[in-house]
Amino acid sequence: MASEPKTRPSDASVADFIAAVDNPVRRADAEVVCRMLEEVTGKPPVMWGPSIIGFGTYTGATGEWLMTGFSPRKAQTVLYVMGFEGQDALLARLGKHKTGQSCLYIAKLADVDLDVLRQIAEASVADTRARFPTR
Repeated sequence: MASEPKTRPSDASVADFIAAVDNPVRRADAEVVCRMLEEVTGKPPVMWGPSIIGFGTYTGATGEWLMTGFSPRKAQTVLYVMGFEGQDALLARLGKHKTGQSCLYIAKLADVDLDVLRQIAEASVADTRARFPTR
C-alpha cells in the first residue's frame, strides 16, 4: 500500500473555520456548499487538516480519504468532486469554472448553476460509493 495521506480529519470546528473566512462572498458561498454537501452525503462536515471541509470517508489505495469536500480559499472555492463518468456533460452546463486533477474551482457561486453543481456532487458521491468502501 502507498503511504497514507498526510491530511487527516481533526476535531477543529467547521463553523469556526467558515466564520473566519475573510472574504464575505467566499464565506457565504462556503455556508451554502457546506449545507449542500451535507445534504448530498448525509454525513456531517469534518475539518481535514487546517483548510478542507470533508464529508464521509472512503478507503482507497492510499488509505482513508474524504468522500467529497471543499475548501474556501482566498481566490476561489475548491470542490473535491471530479472523476466520474458523465462529468463533462454536467461541467458544460455548470457555468464559469476551472478544473484540475479531482478539483473543481469556482470563483463565486453566483457564476454557476447551483442545481447543476448539486448534480455534480451527487454523481461524484454515487461514483465513490460504488467504487470504494465508504463510511
